[in-house]
Amino acid sequence: MTTTYAALLRGINVGGSRKVPMADLRALMEDLGLDDVRSYLQSGQAVFTTDRGDEDSLAAELADAIEKRFTFPVDVLVRDHAYLRAIAENCPFPAAELEPKQLHVTYFSAPVDEDRYTEIDRDTYLPEEFRLGDRALYLYAPNGLGRSKLAEHLSKPRLNKGLIATSRNWNTVVKLVEMTGS
Repeated sequence: MTTTYAALLRGINVGGSRKVPMADLRALMEDLGLDDVRSYLQSGQAVFTTDRGDEDSLAAELADAIEKRFTFPVDVLVRDHAYLRAIAENCPFPAAELEPKQLHVTYFSAPVDEDRYTEIDRDTYLPEEFRLGDRALYLYAPNGLGRSKLAEHLSKPRLNKGLIATSRNWNTVVKLVEMTGS
């Protein structure tokens, strides 16, 4: 059975370093035998179909091929359409009422629980808030990510130890659902 997936690459094409041109990424993915490869923006999203593997094995295969081709490691998460749709549908914040720049999702390589975040005094950061989902963290940052003190705290390495974590704004979350659903 053919499944449509999104590959989420972490930390590429930011500030002129770790460059991965999307045309080169698409060609690399096609060389791996992945079908219907399309990319979205320059910040590390690609959609593809395949009838082999699972999310973890596909992510590992892509990460290995990217490192060989571009000579630096890149963390990769792969998620299927059903997962991406569920993340969008289960958003604990009123996404339709917010500006897309106010809402972000951090996708994780494994489940996370509240214990990981007990050190955070959530009242200190209000009106910013976060909530956990299925291998995801939803962040409401009313003044945008660039000004978010909570986002800065949440990105500390000790909070994400042992995980691959990569964040996307709400526009990208919605676009990936759309792209994987077509």
